[in-house]
Formats: sequence, C-alpha cells, structure tokens
Amino acid sequence: MSLSIKSRTLPIFLAFLCMGFGDAVGPFVGLAKEEFHLSNFSASLIAFAGFIMFGLLSVPIGLLQDRKSKKSTLMLGLIIASIGMFIPFILGLKSFPLFLVTILLLGAGATIMQVAGNPIMRDVSKQGKFSRDLSMAQFVKAIGSMTGPLIPAIAARFFGAGWDVVFPIFAISLFITVILVSMLDVKEQKAEQKPASLKSCFSLLANPFALIMVTGIFLYVGAEVCISSGVPMYLKSEFGVNLRQTGIMGAGLFFLSLTIGRFAGGIILNWLNPKKALLGSCILAVVPMIVLLSCDKIVAIICIFVAGLGCANIFPLIFSITLDKMPNRANELSGLMVTAIVGGAFIPPVMGFVADMTSVPTSFLVPTIALLYILTVAISVLVCHKKRVASNIESEPAI
Repeated sequence: MSLSIKSRTLPIFLAFLCMGFGDAVGPFVGLAKEEFHLSNFSASLIAFAGFIMFGLLSVPIGLLQDRKSKKSTLMLGLIIASIGMFIPFILGLKSFPLFLVTILLLGAGATIMQVAGNPIMRDVSKQGKFSRDLSMAQFVKAIGSMTGPLIPAIAARFFGAGWDVVFPIFAISLFITVILVSMLDVKEQKAEQKPASLKSCFSLLANPFALIMVTGIFLYVGAEVCISSGVPMYLKSEFGVNLRQTGIMGAGLFFLSLTIGRFAGGIILNWLNPKKALLGSCILAVVPMIVLLSCDKIVAIICIFVAGLGCANIFPLIFSITLDKMPNRANELSGLMVTAIVGGAFIPPVMGFVADMTSVPTSFLVPTIALLYILTVAISVLVCHKKRVASNIESEPAI
C-alpha cells in the first residue's frame, strides 16, 4: 500500500517534525544541569553528544543513500532515534552517562534524517520552489524543536510531572512517522554521474564556494545551539527566571520565534530572492545578539525573539543556495553540509568554557562572532550574484 501523490509530502513533513526533536538537546542542557548538578562546561557535553554524530555519520550516510534510496535512509534515522527515546522511557533517567547515550542515539537518528530529508524535499518540490518548500519544512521542524522546552514546562506547571515525560511523547511520534514513511511513494531524482565516494565528497571542499558555505553551516548550527542552550541560563543568572516552570521565557521563546520566522520565510520566499533573504536574515540575527550583551529584562526578551526570527531561515537558505548552484552534486553536498552540523557539538563547549571563566552574558560573544562570519558570507554571495547579472546584461546583443 502506498500514499497518494497528493498526500506524499505528509510523511516528509512529519519526518522534519521528528528532526526537530534533535534540537531539544539545547533546552536539555539547562534542565540536565539542574538534574545532575553539572558545571556549564559539563552540561555543554550534552550538546556535544547530540551533535557529534553529524560529524561522524553524515558523509558515510550520504554515500549509502547515493547507492540505496532516500526513503530507506530516512526510515533508518527514524528507527535509531526511536530506540534512543525508548531508553529513558523504559529505564528512566538513572545517571548522566545513560542520559548521554540517549542523546547520542537521538543525535544519530537526527543526523540520518537530515541527510535524507533535505534532498528528498527537492524531489517533491516544484521547479524553482525548493527554497520555499525547504523553509516550510524547517518551519515544521521548528515546531518539533519547540517541544523540547515547552513539554517539560507544561508538564511541570499543569500536571506536576518531571521533564522526562518528553521521551515517551517523542518515541510515539517517531513510531507513527516510521509507519507513514514506509507507505511513502516518491520518484527520487538520480544523478547521472557515477555514485559518490568519500573522495568525491571531500574533494568538494577544494571548491571555494562549497567550503565557505559548509563553514557557514558549521558556525550557524553552533550559534543556534549556543543560543537555545544559553538563553535559559542567561535569563536565570541575570533575571532569576525558573528553568523548569517557565520554558516559554527561555529556549521556548527562541524556538517560538524560529517557528514564526520559518513559516514567514516559506511565504516570503515565493517572491524574495534567496540571496537577499539570507542577507536580511543575518542582519536581523546579529543586531539583537550584540544588544543582548548588556540590556535589561524586557529588552533581552525582545532581543531573543528578534534573533530567533533572524536565525530562522539561515540554514535552509545556505543549504538551498548551495544545492541550486551545484545540483548534480546534491547527495555529496547534503552529506558534507549535514556533517557541518557538528558545529553544534564543538562551539557550545567553547561558550560553556567562556561562561565558566567570565560570565554567561559575555559567553554570548561566541555565537555573535559565528553569525558575523555568516553575515560576511551573505554580503559576498549577493555582491557576486549582482556582478554576474550585470555581466550577463552587458553581454546581451543590442536589439
């Protein structure tokens, strides 16, 4: 049995929802810090466990996908994440090492889902609408991301339950998505050249454009995880906001703005050039991060929200701009760019170290510097695009 063509996007969007569960690693940092009595640096190891698999698995999974299918790869990721979620569901949160194993499996599943999910969205997108559809998929993913901070907050406030209630909810959602993806019927685009290899993947880094954009993904994801994990601790240290009962004031606020921003991006990108959208997004993300370094509570809340709006579409825009420029290398690029999500493993510990050595507000310089790099890239990409357009106009013969 297979799903009809009209409904074939539903399993893909649900898979993106499940991808968002991996972003719960950020909010888990503050919650686990209290649960297991950890330092800022030790708590940042949760983000390391959640994102290290992006560095280890992305390229090998991209190569496997090139030889098998995106559907089977997507199902593999969903199953591995499901196993990770059933561990605390069955055994409970007995120790910090066991919790890290749970996060490691969630990260592995999210990695595999990312490798398969981004290019398979291209297979079901209309010509020229890939950036829009990917932003809408990221909007759905952001809804999944919001569950990380919001479910524990709701469970604590209204039901007196612990924050670990999130794990059975994740497990059931993943199981349902596995069933729907197994019914998925989609015609996958196949590259005409020979299958990708490890060498052909990493040879792309010799291309300056690919290298710059892959680095942009590395720094962006690191910055996003820094913000989502750092905001709750920032609000607690500066303004005494409770981590467990006020999730919407912490990471929940940031993920809420990400969700709104991605939904808006999915609409705006029907008309706005992706390169201009990337520049605008970067400006909207960087400015409030600079203000956040020193401000009062109301301004801080506004800055967190605006920064989320700016960050919302940076990942799908970088990803789609790169794939649209090199469409015949889609699987290799997907593997490399999802590998770059490992930035979420390495940059938050830097922020945690800075926070322990100085202060939580000062540590926000780390994601701010990362976003400044991406702003520079966005300016360069737009300038090069305008030069090419001008060159093409000049080269056209006069009528």
